[in-house]
Parts: sequence; structure tokens; C-alpha cells
Amino acid sequence: MAVASRLAVARVVPPDGSGGRGRQGFAVVGLPAAARRGRRRGGAVAASPPTEEVAQMTEPLTKDDLVAYLASGCKPKENWRIGTEHEKFGFDVETLRPITYDQISGILNGLSERFEWDKIMEEGHVIGLKQGKQNISLEPGGQFELSGAPLETLHQTCAEVNSHLYQVKAVGEEMGVGFLGLGFQPKWPLSDIPIMPKGRYEIMRNYMPKVGSLGLDMMFRTCTVQVNLDFSSEQDMINKFRASLALQPIATAIFANSPFKEGKPNGFLSLRSHIWTDTDNNRSGMLPFVFDDSFGFEQYVDYALDVPMYFVYRNKKYLDCTGMSFRDFMVGKLPQVPGELPTLNDWENHLTTIFPEVRLKRYIEMRGADGGPWRRLCALPAFWVGLLYDDESLQSILDMTADWTKEEREMLRRKVPVTGLKTPFRDGYVRDLAEDVLQLAKNGLERRGYKEVGFLREVDEVVRTGVTPAERLLNLYETKWNRSVDPVFEELLY
Repeated sequence: MAVASRLAVARVVPPDGSGGRGRQGFAVVGLPAAARRGRRRGGAVAASPPTEEVAQMTEPLTKDDLVAYLASGCKPKENWRIGTEHEKFGFDVETLRPITYDQISGILNGLSERFEWDKIMEEGHVIGLKQGKQNISLEPGGQFELSGAPLETLHQTCAEVNSHLYQVKAVGEEMGVGFLGLGFQPKWPLSDIPIMPKGRYEIMRNYMPKVGSLGLDMMFRTCTVQVNLDFSSEQDMINKFRASLALQPIATAIFANSPFKEGKPNGFLSLRSHIWTDTDNNRSGMLPFVFDDSFGFEQYVDYALDVPMYFVYRNKKYLDCTGMSFRDFMVGKLPQVPGELPTLNDWENHLTTIFPEVRLKRYIEMRGADGGPWRRLCALPAFWVGLLYDDESLQSILDMTADWTKEEREMLRRKVPVTGLKTPFRDGYVRDLAEDVLQLAKNGLERRGYKEVGFLREVDEVVRTGVTPAERLLNLYETKWNRSVDPVFEELLY
């Protein structure tokens, strides 16, 4: 069966849309209802797309098919786009408590009605929204995530962010709900975090304590910002993967914004980043094999095949496959669906359950930054676009990091969450690296010619002074806030 026809096999897409996002086209960004006359009010979709019957595979997927799936992401430079995903904590403005699912469903229904989003349902619960190429989804503890459309310029990206925050704020304020831009829940213990009614999260919640000590904190108490970028060829993917993986700790430092836990300083500048070091090391980390001479699409497939499964999605249900092997699935030996062979959509879903610092799908995801205020939501994609979408800056990064050892990369990964830009590196500090890297990002944006350099202004002072956002918050905590974290809910309110 040809790969092209396999790609057309009936898709089973989980209702949270986690089976991957389209990468072409543009969103209608933030237009009020009157500006989109003729479009019906927000409806409901069971899944996206709603097809959920599985076409029985008549012959097994081969590894070549899985490699070709990743390679199908290659696209010419003129078709490269920018995708952002950002999460935020909802809270009750009176009590500062995390919002419940009932409050969240009220917000989702309000957004659907007022701004014409389609509702995504699971077992009678609204669990997300869809509008064009944009999705709103819920993380396990009710963190609100926008998965943005693939857009051409950073101006469009920032307009999309602003539009989303305007909509969420308009609906939330009427309900007494605010949203917080921070990397870790600053006040409430795990026992106070509500659980969202999503099947895949129940499977993960049961599995996480078996494979690490911090997985439940990751699920329920962290927020991140991600940037998704394209590549033109296998070699371009390799170059971007290596550059972004080496620099991920630098981004973690610049955007560090999670210094509080349960009402007091937690000992880290980015607790969110540290949490990933003991969540599930089978599916996270710095992927040293990316720097091997043999690395390419096939080597990433080999890695992904060895990551234990979480689930398969059948008949509107998540089937618990934790610890099972996708390799066994490929020969019809998955105990939960005996004799059944995976579709490419099963593979796509499996790829979403892998969480390294940089992740490969049919595009590359940069995953190392804490959630933060809106200007920083625009600065992070600017940082990565300036570095990776400009050939000269990308080559400069590859040259800069070429002799970094596996041990040095791992040291940065471990120490930056604690000491940020003040982390020693060779004969200087991470701040020195950050100054060089930020200049390369600015140069890359200048050469793009879209007048996008201004989006990096937000992090200029961070890099110039070496004081991370987290350290600024810690200083406020010790001085103006009189050792209370409560004011952070106002300081970082969207």
C-alpha cells in the first residue's frame, strides 16, 4: 500500500485534536462576529475531523512508511510558517483558586457563542474549541491552551495571541475568572487542582507515578509556550534540530518564570523545566543521538518506536496501552486490539506522547520555555524564527555549538533551571551565550525583512542585565509583596 494512499486512510483523531495540527493556510485572526457574516454560530464537532471508524489495514505499516510520514513535512522555504502554542492558568479572581471544570466549560461555551468557535466534545463534555486552523484545548489541570494557526509573519502571530487573550478575557471577566502567565502554579498544592474529564489524561495520571516522581506536577501544575517551525529537507531538519536542542537551555534561562510553589520560593528559576528531568525519562530529555553523524528521520523513528505507548483511540474511547510497544502494534500483537494493525494516524498520535526538549513531527517543536505574559508570548517565536529561519544565523549557531559535548549540553539542561543566565559555561556564563545568540536572532529577523526585530525588545533587558523574569518576581516577593505570592496573580494577569 503506497504511503500516499496510507495517508488517506480513515483517520481516528482523538477529540482533543491531539492527533496533530494542519500546517498550511491562515487563520481568521480575532475578527468579531459581524466581520464574518454568513458563518454560522459556533457548533459542535465530535472530533476533528469527526470520522472515527478505523479502516482495517490489510498489510502492516513498515518503518519506511513511518519515515516517509516525517519526511512529508519537508516544504520549500516560501511555504514555511510559524506556529505557537501557549498555556495559561485560569483562576477565580476572588479566591485565587484554580477554576473548576464547570467554570471552564462556561468559558468554552461563552467563547463558542460569542466568537463562533466550534465545540469539541468528549462523552458529553466540551473539552476544546476549533476555529479554522486554531484550537483551544485543556491541559490535565484545566490549563487553557491555544494551539495557533500556521502563520507567515510574527506580526500575524502576535495578532493571533492578542486576539485570543482579548476573547478569553472578555468572557472570563464576566465570570470572575482571570488568567495567569506563569510556568508553574504558584500557590495551590496538587490536591487542590481540578481534573479535566479527558480520557487520555486519566491514562497518563495513572501511569506517571510509575515512571518518575514529578509527572503529576508536570500534568497539573505547569504551563509552557512552544514554537513550531518548518524545514525544507532532511538536512535542514537535522541542522535545525541540533541548533535548537543545543540552545534550548538558553531559551529556558531567558524565559525562566516559575520560581514559586505552594506560596513560597521553590529553589528554582524554572521549576517547570526541572520537573521534566524526573517525569518520564523514556520520553523526555536532550536526545544525544540527534548529534550523531547517522541522525536523520529514520533515527528519530527508531527512537519513537522504542518509547512506550500511552493509548490507542478506538470507538470514541482511549484504550490504555501504557508500557506497550508500538513495534508489537505494527505486527498485530498489541494485546488491547489483538490482530489489529496501526494506521498512520495511530503513529501520529503516538508522536504526540513523546516529550523531549525539541520534538519532531512533520515540523519541529521547541519546548523549553515557561509560560509568561503576552509580550513574552510574542518574543519566543521571534527568538526561534530569527535563529532558525535565517541561513546565516542558523549556520552561526551550528558553528558555535559544534564542539559542545554531550556532558556540557546535559549540564546546561540540569543547572539552568536553578541558576538561569548566571550558570557558568566554559570561561563565562550562560548570559554571555545569550547575548551572542540574541544578536544572531536579531540579525536573522532583520534579514527576513518583515520589521520583526521589535518583538525581541521584551527580552533585551533580561539578557543585558542577566536578571531572569523569575528573579525579578523573587525580588518583588522579598520586598514589595512582603513575602506573599498572592500579588503575582495581579502582576502576571493577562
